[in-house]
Amino acid sequence: MAEASKNNPTSPNGDESGPGPTDVLIIGSGIAGATTALRLARNPRRRVTVVTREEDPKQSNTRWAQGGVVGRGMDDAPETLASDIVAAGAGASSPQAARLLSEEGPRLLQEILVEEAGIPFDRGDSGQLAYGREAAHSRRRVVHVGDTTGLSIIEGLMAALRRCPNVKLLTGFTAVDLITFPHHSRDPLATYEPITCHGAYLFDRQARRVHRHLARFTVLATGGLGRIFRNTTNPVGARGDGLAMAHRAGARIVNAEYVQFHPTAMAAPGGDSFLISEAVRGEGGVLLSPDGRAFMADYAPQWKDLAPRDVVARAIHHQMETHGYPHVLLDIASRMPAAAIEERFPNIRSTCLDAGIDITAEPIPVVPAAHYFCGGVLVDSWGQSNIRNLHVVGEASCTGVHGANRLASTSLLEGLVWGSRAADKMEACMNSGSFLPPSLEDLPPWDDSGLVSDPDPALIQGDMQTIQNIMWHYVGLVRSGDRLSRAIRELRHLWNEIETFYRTTKLSDGLIGLRNAVEAALIVARAAFHNRQSRGCHYRQDSVLEDGDRLI
Repeated sequence: MAEASKNNPTSPNGDESGPGPTDVLIIGSGIAGATTALRLARNPRRRVTVVTREEDPKQSNTRWAQGGVVGRGMDDAPETLASDIVAAGAGASSPQAARLLSEEGPRLLQEILVEEAGIPFDRGDSGQLAYGREAAHSRRRVVHVGDTTGLSIIEGLMAALRRCPNVKLLTGFTAVDLITFPHHSRDPLATYEPITCHGAYLFDRQARRVHRHLARFTVLATGGLGRIFRNTTNPVGARGDGLAMAHRAGARIVNAEYVQFHPTAMAAPGGDSFLISEAVRGEGGVLLSPDGRAFMADYAPQWKDLAPRDVVARAIHHQMETHGYPHVLLDIASRMPAAAIEERFPNIRSTCLDAGIDITAEPIPVVPAAHYFCGGVLVDSWGQSNIRNLHVVGEASCTGVHGANRLASTSLLEGLVWGSRAADKMEACMNSGSFLPPSLEDLPPWDDSGLVSDPDPALIQGDMQTIQNIMWHYVGLVRSGDRLSRAIRELRHLWNEIETFYRTTKLSDGLIGLRNAVEAALIVARAAFHNRQSRGCHYRQDSVLEDGDRLI
């Protein structure tokens, strides 16, 4: 695609500014993006635009979160939660970020989710919030709405946003690239200025044209990258869009080697990996070999089935690899009454029934699957990246909270906290009158003149499957220098092929996603190659053991 860039000059073709300009452009409509918009909308003078590639703005990673969101349990304290976060992060979590999340999170959960969005969290007989426990938590502190917490949260947030007249919600728009100066500036002297973001080029999927959308501030809230792996719990849009766009613009990326694999995705041949919530083990579920032997005590005698996710995922992988098992089993049927299972996990039970598995009477076949990206664009305590005017919140960011391994049910809370703080920071800056966007005359329009080829879905799908297979086999749960070297060589070649394809073909959402996926895959593979120490969810079988390593 002939993008407007210093490496690919363009000429004006009369494109329109489209739906802009705006005060704040938010790309992504999950909990992080929606929270940012909702907090900014408190000032009626602010013009906020939320963009999503989906036709239904509720479709995001948030939508599929089952287990819940961390609150403050009855016998809990901020120091206790922060300690659990740091312990799960395998020595790579920022203590300051963990403390910030622990101190501000429960208050914002009550203020935004309970009071403003009206999320109907489960409650006990006395009307108090019902707290569940998940792996590596020392307390029961996870609030939930059955096993569809994420869906309830995003429905409530979207309803709240629709009540805000100063928030515009654009569906069916895919972000192509960030508009940054000096990259997209017509002024050659802008080269000497710091990189500054002024919005994004947005592809209107229905009209099949690209618009320049200018903004005083831009927020990336695009979610994760699980779809660059063959087996994943993530929806189709989780292909690293925000990470790739930020990387091309010059953002600092950290901790990209830390991709968390969820231990328990339902083993469904030929289908997507449906997540079996960690809350199932939190309520007493036990992992078994296919012959019925409980094995987690062999790997984590202290935690057993409630060990951190990286430990459980590798233990399952080791069982499967050593014994040739196609999967292991997760047994809740013998640990919890059938009526209680139906009440606590109605969605999991229904989905498993559709696959021919009755979880009230038999164990669930499970395998690990790519689940959560612990790294991302490095941001400060206000969500600010190293690019001026660009904030990044949610899974696309790295706040330092998750370190080398995310503690269960902290990601929704992180999106809530950093989304709120980013909004506060941008509001303060706008009140000071700083950071006005350029005019359309200051940057080139999108130029797709001369492009005649339509994107071939077969080529896009084939290349995406190649990326997924490379990442699964060479950059998956168990890594080595040889595997990672091969992955990087093959991904580099594929990157060149895809860039040529991209720059000679008319745009489509699939083509944009493919370009971002190979970029994200290379970022992860290179980070994994350069980090030779096993830590958390980055496990290298050729690493030298050091203090702090947590292997199987």
